[in-house]
Parts: sequence; structure tokens; C-alpha cells
Amino acid sequence: MPFETDLAHALDRTTDSLDPDLTALLSGAVRRGRSRRRRRSAAVVAAVGGCAVIAAAALVVPGALAAICSAGSDIEPVALAMPRSAITGTQMIQALEMTLPGGRFSEVTGQSNDPSDPSGGYVANGELVVDDGHGAAFVGVSAMRLKLPLRDGDGLSCEQTPARAAGDTCTLSELPSSAAIPGGAVVMSEQNAAEHPARADTARRWTVTVTLKATGAQLQMVQWNSTGGGSGSDTPKPTRTAPPLSEQQAVAALTGATWAPILGAVA
Repeated sequence: MPFETDLAHALDRTTDSLDPDLTALLSGAVRRGRSRRRRRSAAVVAAVGGCAVIAAAALVVPGALAAICSAGSDIEPVALAMPRSAITGTQMIQALEMTLPGGRFSEVTGQSNDPSDPSGGYVANGELVVDDGHGAAFVGVSAMRLKLPLRDGDGLSCEQTPARAAGDTCTLSELPSSAAIPGGAVVMSEQNAAEHPARADTARRWTVTVTLKATGAQLQMVQWNSTGGGSGSDTPKPTRTAPPLSEQQAVAALTGATWAPILGAVA
């Protein structure tokens, strides 16, 4: 049976137990995975396509899907390194709430990592809906560690095949070495519409990924201008025009004192 059919069947069996936002993310991950090219190296830092997006979103990959992601297919498994120590979902939520002071929070969920479980426990996650007076918005942060040496992978390259849709953007920059980020960091900033062609009522996603060069520690912040993620018409309609944090604010937060203990625990 073709791989994509296997994966679709696995999703049918596993997503019934997930909430709608996670189900939409899983399904969207598979669709995005089908459109990305296979990387040249089998030892990519972060996987391409569905498995990569699932891991980056810090979802616990169900057993059937984990088996498919590890099988010999065009979607390669995520090459994550073992975190230095455990991070609890509560720690992730506390850091996220401190990053958004003054906001009212709802739909708060956190996921701990488990360094002893390479099948899905290498990623910690915190997510919530925040209302800062400008409209409710979904915000989530994932913490993981990439294997060294860093290569062309998620959070490290804006290359995409096919090309990004009109209006979607991706930029790469670097932060110099400092006391807060020894060895410096790579920053990837993306903006994507939930569906194309985008309309006035199409939700948008802003993603900022910070990867430390020396350790492979990576934090990824995802912000929507709606109350939940997803793709296509399943995504909630926009509640605001801009995300709670600008790109500069997101980078400053992820490399600042609030998230320093999380980066230290990851690597």
C-alpha cells in the first residue's frame, strides 16, 4: 500500500481521540509533507513534512503514526537529540504566561518531555489562547534539541518546494554570540496564510524558530491571529490583524531570561 495511504489510515485511527485543533494540525502536517522534497541527507537535523511538523508542534505521536514515521519512506524521521533534562508542561506554561504579561488565558495545555522516550518524548510544549485586549489569539512554544552538526532542516532553511504561496514569507537571520546565547543562534521567521488564495477573513500564522548553534537547542513560537491553528477552512476566523508579539519581541523573549532555564534544560 502506498505510504500516503498508510499514513491517512493511521490518522483515521488515531485522531478521533484528539481535540479538533490537534486533529487539524496532524492532517495539515500530512498535506504539507506531501508537497516537500526529500532532503539530500538521511541525517537531516529536523525531518521533512508531516513527521517534522508533528514533532515541532510537540505532539505525542501515536504508536501507529510513530511506526510510519520511522519506516523507510519519503518522509524522514525527525533526528532529535536527547534533552539534557526533563521539562514539565507546567514549566512551559509558566514561561509562556510570563512572556505574555497582562493577558487573560484560556485553553491552556502543556506537555512534558521525557528524555527516556525517543519515540515521542523529546519535545516539550506549552500552548494557550491569550486575550491581551486586541482579540484572542493562539500562542504555543515548543522546546527540543537538534542533533549536531546542524544541517539543512526545520528552523534552519527557508527552502521549500514547491515555492511558497503569494503572500507567505520566510526570512533567516543570525544572532551573535553573547552571554545569553553562547555561540550565537539562527533565527527563522515565517508568515503563512491558513489557505490560498488568502482572503480578508483568512487566518494567518507567525512562526519564530530560534536554534542555538553550539548546542542544537531550539525554541519555536507559533502565533495565530485566531483562536486556533489548522489549515484551510477548518481554521477559526481572524480575531485580530497582528499576533500578540512582533518578530522582534518574540526573538527577545525566546532568548531572554524567561526561557533561559528551558534552553538550559534542553541542552
